[in-house]
Amino acid sequence: MALTLGRMSVGNGFRRAIHHMRLNSVKGQRFYNTTVSKEERSSGNSGTGGTVVSERRGVVMVIGINRPEARNAVNRETAQRLTEELTAFDKDNSLHAAVLYGVGGNFCAGFDLKELAHAGSLKLEQDVRCNPGPMGPSRMRLSKPLIAAVSGYAVAGGLELALLADLRVVEESSIMGIFSRRFGVPLIDGGTVRLPQLIGLSRALDLILTGRPVKAQEALTFGLANRVVPDGQALEVALELAEQVSAFPQLCLRADRNSAYHAVFDSSSFTQAMQYEMDHGLPVIPAEAVTGATKFSSGVGRGGTFSKSKL
Repeated sequence: MALTLGRMSVGNGFRRAIHHMRLNSVKGQRFYNTTVSKEERSSGNSGTGGTVVSERRGVVMVIGINRPEARNAVNRETAQRLTEELTAFDKDNSLHAAVLYGVGGNFCAGFDLKELAHAGSLKLEQDVRCNPGPMGPSRMRLSKPLIAAVSGYAVAGGLELALLADLRVVEESSIMGIFSRRFGVPLIDGGTVRLPQLIGLSRALDLILTGRPVKAQEALTFGLANRVVPDGQALEVALELAEQVSAFPQLCLRADRNSAYHAVFDSSSFTQAMQYEMDHGLPVIPAEAVTGATKFSSGVGRGGTFSKSKL
């Protein structure tokens, strides 16, 4: 859950830092433009996608939080829409990866505290096995990669949404942190669970207890950010990364990814984690590894080359 702040943008054509963004059409698919009219903003239903916009780009789904007037703070409608979009992505076998970003220059300033203040209280589902969480998809365990393109502020619940992603591409002037510390708003969207596993307990407690802002380069040093890019390029780089990951044999990639998550969050012992890895890795050998080994033996990929990858 969280609060609000602001600045920054994603560039038209991804290369220029301006406040309106467009994804070009791919093989006849439509494009969207995130310029929001005054009338649409006042109605709370920005563009055809409302508070969340989505677009398919080949085998990658691009999902944007579309409340720029509120620095992409998440209200109940947005939480529900984000859950629906990521659930649909996870169930669609033709999609290999997703990118999550914020429209208009900020990733997400957290839960909309104005809504909390006006409501007085919110009826929240206490059973974490039930979706959605206060921020929407924060309780989910996706079966496929999600990459966060972080610009501007990713704070409080916005940081928790960024932690849902496997990888975070962060712009140079972005700010991350538990800003909700100042207002007595607890982390109930996975922040105290995912953050210590991601960056270690000592660093996590530093952020959780102080609520201090974390700049991109510091985030990179302790693994909160995976890539730091110039302002205006987070979405472009995140899309490239998603497309590169999507080009790999998917059964193998998902088996390895899911085994890593199981080892960190679910296994009670080293032996159990190793057994899970073996049990879920073995079926991949006849399904993908034999074909891959045959390609390698014919000369493909020698010397560690990636024909289509910049990883």
